[in-house]
Amino acid sequence: MRGMDLDLAQVRAFVATTEHRHFRHAAEELSITQQALSKRIARLEEALGERLLERDGRGGRGVELTAAGERFLEPARALLSAGEAAVTAVRGTVRPLRLDVWGHLFAPLRTVRQVLDAQTPSAVEIGHGRDLPSVAGALLRGEVDAGFGRYHALGDRRDQELAHRLVRLEPVDVILGPGHPLAGADALRPAELRGGRLLLPAALERLDFLQRFAERFELGAALVPEANLGAEHFLAQLREHPDAFALLPADVPLPEGTTPAGLRAVPLVDPTPLYAWSLSWPRHAAHPAVAALLRGFAEVGRRNRWLEYRPERDWLPEAERAELTDLTDLR
Repeated sequence: MRGMDLDLAQVRAFVATTEHRHFRHAAEELSITQQALSKRIARLEEALGERLLERDGRGGRGVELTAAGERFLEPARALLSAGEAAVTAVRGTVRPLRLDVWGHLFAPLRTVRQVLDAQTPSAVEIGHGRDLPSVAGALLRGEVDAGFGRYHALGDRRDQELAHRLVRLEPVDVILGPGHPLAGADALRPAELRGGRLLLPAALERLDFLQRFAERFELGAALVPEANLGAEHFLAQLREHPDAFALLPADVPLPEGTTPAGLRAVPLVDPTPLYAWSLSWPRHAAHPAVAALLRGFAEVGRRNRWLEYRPERDWLPEAERAELTDLTDLR
C-alpha cells in the first residue's frame, strides 16, 4: 500500500454513495451518470484490493457497506477534508463560510439574517438544502461548512459525526382558513385542533417536528398537497379545505395577499409549542468562522430571548428539552 495515490473523485463517489445508500441518488448529487459513479467506485475498490460496497439485494440501487467499507469511510471523509484544506492553504486565504439552510417554508433566513446583520464575521455564502439528511451529507462530504434548520437525531453514524447547537426557540402559530370553525378565536389550545386535518408540506415521516406534535396532541388525519410549490400555493389549500389547518413559527411572514384573503395566524397556548432552530457543523473539521457565528447567535439570542423556555407554559419534543440543560450559559 506504500506510495498508493488515491483519486479524490473516486473517494468522493464512494462517500456520496454511502451517505445516500443509493447509486442513483448519489449520481444525481455529483451530477454524473450511474455508470460513471459505478466505474469510479470499482476503480477505487481495485486500487485498494477490497470490496467496499454491496448491493442490498432488493432489486433496486440500494447499497450496504462491507466491513472494509466501514473501516474506510472515516479516513475517506478525512481525506476529502484534507484535500480542501490543502487548496485553501495554497490560495492563502480563508474561503467564505458555506452555510446551507433547510425548512424553507419556515423561512430560516430571517433568523440567520438577524445574526449576520449584527456582526461582521468572515464572508458567508448561503445555500439551500432539501432537508436535514441532505445537508448532513453535504456537511460530512465537506461541500458545506455549516447548516441551519431544525436538527433531530438521524439514527446513524451522522449523529456522532456532526455537532449542533440549539440557537433559537420560536413559538408556533396555527394558520386557519376563513371557513374553519375556529377561525374567529384569539388563541387556541393544541387539544382543540383534534378532529381537523393538519396540512403538511411533505410526508409526515419527513417532518420530525410536525410528527412529534401530531403524536403528542393526538392529531389524526393529515392533508398533503400533490406538489409543494411554495408558501402561497401551500397556504391556498386552507381556503379549499375548511377543516384543515397549518402550523408555522410565529414570526414567519405570511405571503402577501393571504391575510386579505381570510387566512389567520392564531397563537397556540396551554401549552405553546416551540420550534427549535439549530446550527450544525462537522465535529472534526469545523470552519474557523463557525465559532464566530455561534457567538453571534448567542449575542442576538440573549437580546431577543430566543432560548426562553418555561416547562409549565411551553411544549418541546423531549430531545430539545434535554439539550436545553447544556445551554444555560447562552440564555
